[in-house]
Amino acid sequence: MPSKQKSPRSEARRPVWAEVSLGALAHNLAAIRNYVNPPGEKRKAPRKILSIVKGNGYGHGGPQVAKALERAGSDWFGVTCTDEGIAVREAGARKPILVLTGFVAGEEARLLQHDLTAVVHRCDQLPLLERAARRGRGHASFHLKIDTGMNRLGIAPSDVDCFARQLGKCKHLRLTGIFSHFASSGVFTDTAAGKQTREQEERFYAALDRLRALGIDPGLVHLANSAAIVSRPETWADMVRPGAILYGYHPGYDPAEKREEAEKLLPLEPVMSLHTKIIHLRRVPAGAGVGYDATFVPKRPSLIGVLAAGYGDGIHRSLGNRGSVLVRGKLAPIVGIVSMDVTMIDVTDIEGVEVGDVATIYGTDNCGQVILANRVARSIGTVTSDLLCAVSQRVERIYVR
Repeated sequence: MPSKQKSPRSEARRPVWAEVSLGALAHNLAAIRNYVNPPGEKRKAPRKILSIVKGNGYGHGGPQVAKALERAGSDWFGVTCTDEGIAVREAGARKPILVLTGFVAGEEARLLQHDLTAVVHRCDQLPLLERAARRGRGHASFHLKIDTGMNRLGIAPSDVDCFARQLGKCKHLRLTGIFSHFASSGVFTDTAAGKQTREQEERFYAALDRLRALGIDPGLVHLANSAAIVSRPETWADMVRPGAILYGYHPGYDPAEKREEAEKLLPLEPVMSLHTKIIHLRRVPAGAGVGYDATFVPKRPSLIGVLAAGYGDGIHRSLGNRGSVLVRGKLAPIVGIVSMDVTMIDVTDIEGVEVGDVATIYGTDNCGQVILANRVARSIGTVTSDLLCAVSQRVERIYVR
């Protein structure tokens, strides 16, 4: 068994890094595309894939993963805001970029300047976008969001007529897509949440039918997020929007058995591995407190390793006295409170441990052992995306093929 795992960086730097496998990313995209375009299905065109790269690409590096996904065949990209869209565009992405949460007044010119597709979720946004397009002496494409029960963003189905009247006054706008967002697509129990997805779908298609009855072509129709992509093929429409599954993790399901079923239906490869190194080893006698507030007090003489990463890097603070990391292929418990810049682990039972050994927070280590981020997330009562997005900007991403 190898005792060391070297950082892929040649120069000496603070030893915290995330390895991002572009091969795994491309594999997941291809698996999703094949899954939603089953052989023998009769369609005029294959379903498109809108890859969600918001939140800095779920912590993987939004512009970088967008470039890799475009090479792998992604049709669209989804970002949260104009600034995220600009960063992806300036990284070289040429495919359409949808700004999912819309825009604030004053951003319209920047949207058009960088060829970003706006989302309209209030009727009063139409005149703003129209004015910017007219001043730019061109046309602006946008997608319309319908609120079907999430009660966040989107026009109400009852406002479709009002929207149609407003759009009729806008000569420089082109509606190229319509969508909604599911609140509970991973819930299949006989509860209000379990019935919500079907109700949302019905409201959405009623609004869509009304829009068409008013003579408006909706363009691309898209509904399915990650859980719906895997388990609700009736929601696939013209385009799907994978988020967490792109990065190798299925979202939560209720009942829990659905997760195993989903993992068999759509096998995925985790894309990111988060690593750091042991920068100090300290022998601590029984009864001596470790870290802030002495929340860990060993009952035996212990060897404590200090890692060069903390919650300021992406080690979730909730993992203190609850989580583990991989060192030399074995689990080492996290002890004490996770600090901003360092974390303590108990390596008493790990033979031959040394300063400089690599600790894997989640992902794959050099011994072939794996800590899955979704299991870590479940152990502390959060979602996988929370862990992935928590990997901070000061952690260097190393892109490997």
